[in-house]
Amino acid sequence: MNNVMKDFTFSTVPEIIVEWAGTSRAGEIIQPRFSARRVLLVTDPGLVKAGILPPVLHSLQEAGFQVTVYDRVQPDPQERLVREALQVARDDHCDMVIGLGGGSSLDVAKLVAVLINSEQDLQALYGIGKVSGQRLPLINIPTTAGTGSEVTNISILTTNDDSKMGIVAPQLYGDLVLLDAQLTLGLPPVHTAAAGIDAMVHAIEAYTGKHKKNPISDALAREALRLISRHLVTACRDGNNREARENVLLGAMLAGQAFANSPVAAVHALAYPLGARHHIPHGLSNALMLIPVLQFNAPVAAPYYAELAAVIGEEVSGNMEKDAAIFIAAMVRIIAESGAPKKLRDVDIPAETLAILAQDAMQQTRLLDNNPVPLTADDALRLYQHAF
Repeated sequence: MNNVMKDFTFSTVPEIIVEWAGTSRAGEIIQPRFSARRVLLVTDPGLVKAGILPPVLHSLQEAGFQVTVYDRVQPDPQERLVREALQVARDDHCDMVIGLGGGSSLDVAKLVAVLINSEQDLQALYGIGKVSGQRLPLINIPTTAGTGSEVTNISILTTNDDSKMGIVAPQLYGDLVLLDAQLTLGLPPVHTAAAGIDAMVHAIEAYTGKHKKNPISDALAREALRLISRHLVTACRDGNNREARENVLLGAMLAGQAFANSPVAAVHALAYPLGARHHIPHGLSNALMLIPVLQFNAPVAAPYYAELAAVIGEEVSGNMEKDAAIFIAAMVRIIAESGAPKKLRDVDIPAETLAILAQDAMQQTRLLDNNPVPLTADDALRLYQHAF
């Protein structure tokens, strides 16, 4: 047996601060680390309504920052939002970007940071390694425990033809991540469930990926799954449970680091069309497609599933096929106990659109190429039918 380690590269953000109520000290934390003082704060209307911004703004202003707020980010952000935020940043001569919110806000913040001083057009960035030049200083503060966008080098946008496209480049890694689990206390149970399952999908797909799976991403994925599987249901049932909120947020970040280096696969490829065409939130889309894809991949991924069954605390038998089935059953149970919708019909996806969704999913070649089992258009349709 050849036990020689494969060559691999692992990258992540340079600094992560985990601090309860840390956003109330955002200015104090950021000010000594950067010379920039004109901030574009990218967020969404929901956070404005929830009253999340005032303590952050006060802290930044007390530390000497001049802050411009762009608060129009929507889920599954379209290209026009990036262009709009970019114009706001240029008009106010911003020299730093802070993303505050879920993955959508963070993805927009990343792209503004790389485009503000660039002559590249947004359209030229789609794909892997297409960003040139340097970006502005970038700080990411997540308010949901799911996407892991705060530690990834990826931004996902919805294009004008209702497809989802990814931009992957090292410049999209931020300079500083602030994890403040207090910000997640107000997250409703269904959003908590969807975000947490999204993070578990990141960990599972990083652990079973075909091409860039490596010992560091594996370690991060295992710990992410251990934390989230043990605390997600509690976070859904008792949204003010500090221990649960902190552990799920930390797990989501670890999963983000894992899949930034060992990319996701078919669950995401099938989830993206649900968001682009039917505006199903990204985390929920992943939750809806997880079980069908786990079962589809099981003939190849069973050894990994068996390992993960033990990681999440299941009683395992030592028989690979049985333990893989135990892992899938545990995922079914966690989804059910979290309260997340289980089927596409539960979120009003019309049956007659499944064939179109399957065609859209096959365009996600970057993701499908990483799936442990090759997937055809007929397979994609069957998986949507299974999820229906």
